[in-house]
Parts: sequence; C-alpha cells; structure tokens
Amino acid sequence: MRKTMLVIFAVMLAVSVAAAQTYSGNSKGGQTGIDVLGAHNNGGRGCAGCHAPHSGAAGGGGNAVTGGKYTDTLSGSNALFGQDVSPLFGVTLTFTTDGGYVEALPGQAAAYTTNTSELRGIMMCLACHDGVIAKGQMMQGTSWEQSNNLLPAGVYGPNGIPTLLGNDNGNGNTSGYGNDHPVGTQATLGKLRLVSAGGGKATDPLTVTMSGTSIASIVPTPGTTYANFAANYGYPSIAGSPWEWGFAMPNGSTDPSTAFMTCTTCHNQHVMYVYAPPRGKQAGTAIAAGSAYPTYFFVNAPYNPGAGNTSPTLAASTTQFCRQCHIGEANESAGVNNVKTQF
Repeated sequence: MRKTMLVIFAVMLAVSVAAAQTYSGNSKGGQTGIDVLGAHNNGGRGCAGCHAPHSGAAGGGGNAVTGGKYTDTLSGSNALFGQDVSPLFGVTLTFTTDGGYVEALPGQAAAYTTNTSELRGIMMCLACHDGVIAKGQMMQGTSWEQSNNLLPAGVYGPNGIPTLLGNDNGNGNTSGYGNDHPVGTQATLGKLRLVSAGGGKATDPLTVTMSGTSIASIVPTPGTTYANFAANYGYPSIAGSPWEWGFAMPNGSTDPSTAFMTCTTCHNQHVMYVYAPPRGKQAGTAIAAGSAYPTYFFVNAPYNPGAGNTSPTLAASTTQFCRQCHIGEANESAGVNNVKTQF
C-alpha cells in the first residue's frame, strides 16, 4: 500500500511540475506563471539587455558584429538602446520572393532624426533578430517559450521555431527575407486597402484622423465590414500601445494611406504572454477595456493557440489576429456577422 501511494505521489508530482512549466489565463485576466518580460529578460540581464543606462552599445559590453567595433556614434541616444544597430544602416530588405515589398533602412543621420519609427520599430528589433548581423550573439535562434516548455501541448511540432529573420530563405531573394512578413514604408494601410489615398472615404474600412503629420485616431468606419469584424474581435495591433498607434507615418506625410507597418505593430517587446488593451482605444470592439487576454510570442493582441477551436460558432483568436489587416478573409467579408471570437 505504501509503495502504491509512493507511485501515485510521484505521478502527481510529475504532473504538478509539468503544469508549473506553463502559464494560464482566460479572456478576463488571471494570467499567472512567469515574469511577463519572459525571453526579453535576456538571460538575466533584464531591461539593460536592450536599454543600456549608460554609454549605449559600449555599456552592454559588446556589439552585433563578432570581433568588430561598433560605429554608431549616436548609440544609446534613442530609448537608451544598448545594442549596436550600425550594421543595419542603409541595408535593403526585400520581403516575399517576388520582391513586392522593399524596405531601405535609413542611414545613421536619418535614423536618429526623420526616420525614428524605422529605427525604433524595425532596426532595434533586428539588432537582435536579424540572422546575419546578430547571429551568434545572445539569441539562441529558437523560440524561448518552446525551449522552456511554455507552449500549448500538441499545437506545435518538435522542431525549433526560428527567431532569427533573413537566415533561412534565399530563394533568389538577396536579403534572405523572402519568407518573412513585410514591414517598412511599403507595407502600408493603403496597400492593405484599409485606407484609400488621402483617406476620408466613407467606404474605407478604417477612418484615420490626422493631426498634421501625426495620427490622432483610428476607428472602424461605421457601417462597414470592418466595423462588424471589430465588434467580434477588435483591431489591437493597429490600435498599438498607450503611447503610439500600431502603424507609423513616414516623415512629413499627411496621407494616412502611407502609414506603415513595423515589427512592433504585431509584437509588444515588453510583454510576452498577456495582452491588455490600451486605455481609450478600441471602443465598441469585443476587447473589453480593463481586461487581460492570453497571447504568445510577444504578439500585441489576443493570440491564444492554447484555446483551440472547440466550437464551430467561434473564430480562433489566432485567426482573427491576422484578419485585422487581411479583412478580405474575415467571416464578415463573406456576410457572416455572428461568429464571435474564442479568446
């Protein structure tokens, strides 16, 4: 009997350890488990892994190019960013194999003055996530959540999920970004047909109000398919963060159709597994103010593969996330307006 109890205890202990390796949550909050910064605790370096409080990249003790000397004389002067971005100055990234989206990253002078959105929303991310200049530094190249058994069981395969971009697909694409989602000044609201040139049309899925060259507000246009979609999900990645919208304006432009996507449109680098909607944005959507929703991979939206899709009358949040921009593939575009979201 004692032996049987010992076996039962061992099994229960194994189950409890396995359960402790993940985090849990529901659509109204209650996320628990680990520090929300997760992978971006940088192996214990914490915030200083990205934001050096003194001396820029030198304060981090290194730079992106092994054995090289950093050349960014303005390093650390924007967001106290402590990784070396100098190898990215002037680099051209070609997304998709047909060359449909090309992003010419700015040089140093423009990056720190007129093109700060590209600096903060793309280059700072690629300082660690580019598979050419950052390979072999602190990045291990595979998903931290996967390595730490934090992903939902049975949802992903056994192979490593890459975290370095431009590292695994050439296929005639000179920058190696042929299988990575486009970002940059050509990945715009206009290209997505969410806002027409100049904006302001009643048929536009989104209505963008400008204040000079800055975005003042973004709302679904009443009576449109997008408004129906937002009522069933929302537009969290487009709504962005409390301090900025998810799409950035090119320097000097007053045309909302030119607002462009960055890495931080889809990802919140500061919170790995909880999405909390920014105050005052997304009124009238299915995303309730003051709530918190499960997410994965630092996705800046409710994005929960762990919820599965247990009801045919609900759309998975992982699917709805993509439909924020690809509204043509939404239920509502097919006239199906009564499918809510399984968060």
